[in-house]
Amino acid sequence: MGSEISKQIQRRKDVLREAKVLRDLSKTCGTQFPGCDYCCLDRKNWMNGLDPRKIPLFKIVWPGTHDSGTNKIGIQFVSRPFAQCQSLIQEDRQLCHGILTTYSVDVILNDVKKFLGETKSEIIILEVRTEFGHQDPPEFDKYLVDQLGEYLIGQDDSVFGKTIVELLPKRVICVWKPRNSPKPQAGGPLWSEGYLKDDWLDTDLPSTKFDSNMKHLGEQPPASMRKYFYRVENTVTPQADNSVVCVKPVTYRIHGYARLFISRCFSKGLADRLQLFSTDFIDADFVDACIGLTCARIEGKA
Repeated sequence: MGSEISKQIQRRKDVLREAKVLRDLSKTCGTQFPGCDYCCLDRKNWMNGLDPRKIPLFKIVWPGTHDSGTNKIGIQFVSRPFAQCQSLIQEDRQLCHGILTTYSVDVILNDVKKFLGETKSEIIILEVRTEFGHQDPPEFDKYLVDQLGEYLIGQDDSVFGKTIVELLPKRVICVWKPRNSPKPQAGGPLWSEGYLKDDWLDTDLPSTKFDSNMKHLGEQPPASMRKYFYRVENTVTPQADNSVVCVKPVTYRIHGYARLFISRCFSKGLADRLQLFSTDFIDADFVDACIGLTCARIEGKA
């Protein structure tokens, strides 16, 4: 018992120390970068607002969400705080996070189609994968194509150099990551897992995650040279051996340092590698930071 208490005290000290590292870094290095002062007036149509004729896919910095379908997972005030991040599925097509489940994947896809119907030129990258320990829903690839077929941008390496206008009216890049079912094939309507990469570090320590993100991003070629999407996740996650296991108080240890990360990318010469940037509990400031950097790239300022 005494050793466990000592361990928790040390973990708390580690969290506080790492939080201070990021605060001090923010004060000394700042959060300025090309496009940092951008404020989007219509975040729902931001790609259309930047002129789709001038935006090749490799110049876009996508603001992304982590575990997007968990906004109503579990029981409110009871189990939801332990899994809510904003999609994973299980064999009955319910979205889940660990052992907790929420609504059917139909709800997500209906929201996607509603969004596409209300916008003109927004390109979505949609990742769907089966949760660990579960089986793939039967014929789920066919289901995705049936639901999104008219919008799907097929798996094709040439897509990365095309502008949004050249891809329209297709607007969804759907990455399907099955556990046991056949993987999507080249030329098909769905994209295979090799086209969406990341280097996930499962930790609740903010500076550790920040540094890991920077290290792995630096190992990537520039976005203009890649034939895959690379994701950086501005998140830290609860650990089972820590007393703080609710998502929001843990992830907020790093949540406010997204602009610092972009700024450091510039100072380290890595800004041309940033492409998908995701977070838990996404907000307007995070979205504006990504849009601002995209706009600076289009204008030749970044």
